[in-house]
Amino acid sequence: MVVLFVYYTFTMVIERGVMRQIDAFLNTQEAIVLTGMRRTGKTTLLRYYYERLQTDNKIFVDFENILNRKYFQETNYEAIRKHLEFLGLDFSRNAFVFIDEIQFVSNLPSVVKYLIDHYRVKFFLTGSASFYLKGLFAESLAGRKVLFEIFPLTFREFLAFKGKRFQLPEDPFPISDEIYETLMPLYDEYMYYGGFPGVVLNSSVKEKKKALEDILTSYFQFEVMQFSDFRKNDSLRDLILLLMQSIGSKIDILRLSRDIGISRHTVHDYLAFLEGTYLISTIKPFSRGRGTEIRKSPKVYFCDSGLINHFARLDEGHIFENTVYQNLRTMGNLHYYQRKSGVEIDFILNRETAYEVKLSADINDLRRLRALAKDLGLKGFYLVSKKKSKQQSEGVLYGFMVDS
Repeated sequence: MVVLFVYYTFTMVIERGVMRQIDAFLNTQEAIVLTGMRRTGKTTLLRYYYERLQTDNKIFVDFENILNRKYFQETNYEAIRKHLEFLGLDFSRNAFVFIDEIQFVSNLPSVVKYLIDHYRVKFFLTGSASFYLKGLFAESLAGRKVLFEIFPLTFREFLAFKGKRFQLPEDPFPISDEIYETLMPLYDEYMYYGGFPGVVLNSSVKEKKKALEDILTSYFQFEVMQFSDFRKNDSLRDLILLLMQSIGSKIDILRLSRDIGISRHTVHDYLAFLEGTYLISTIKPFSRGRGTEIRKSPKVYFCDSGLINHFARLDEGHIFENTVYQNLRTMGNLHYYQRKSGVEIDFILNRETAYEVKLSADINDLRRLRALAKDLGLKGFYLVSKKKSKQQSEGVLYGFMVDS
């Protein structure tokens, strides 16, 4: 028996920031596509929207079930339509199809395009392999989809998952000792164990560590083993471990090639795959001349601070920097800036606002950042501190305040 219909009862829905963006497209014709790193909550969101939809003309299909894929692997798309009618979908009125893990069926984009163009079908789709999705969907479903990237939780979402109803302070200063001392133990947990929902919801350290190991194992089993054609998976693993040790550093292709024993071309291919499947992200240097940004080396960050803390055991400063990055990335495009003298800005958001990350805010760091931001013509600047600052100064934020 093929199980296609899935019914879930949600006693409580924990809102995520991306849901407001998705809601704007619920009544449009475009297919809604959720993609991102594995275990970030895509399936949970899909199930939520399935339950929320007030109609009986809907089906939920899980492509991890091999039998379910067969309904969509016909070359005759009208035959696929008849399969869906057999399963209870009425094409004479608005129909809704929810499909989880779409990367398992290679011709799915063409099927979706056909049914959107010829019938009143609204699709909700998830897929974990962005490397696959971006290339295939960009061409096949141009103008017929909206794609939402699902990341590990921001700190604000983390608090919601922990059942904390705090109203995070928005003013740069002052922050009382009481507020700081209440939030910092939670921020430390978020920083050291990350924002994957399954990790956050586990109560013990042992369970959190096991969940982090399962996430990386799952990544290798599905993204690497099933959806890549790489022959040297050990080399890819070694590259991941080296990159974990290089958080916030510029990528040195020649050094990586030499240390792992693979060609520079292969290193480039591996990096593209790791970024395309959301394990890592790279940010380019900021320059008023855009051509300079292309020529210079990007810096690397990981999707989640919990992974790098568990597998690489980095110092607190690098883990904090990656955690700040995780929250800034949801707010727009990021660059870094560095002069030949070594003076730098960790992040420039949307080419307008500078963020420099320090474990402890120093008034001299703030002065340097202010002068550099002014010299670059930026609209604003913030020094992001983890430790309580003695200077309650405008321009100083704490890590828990960096959120969209």
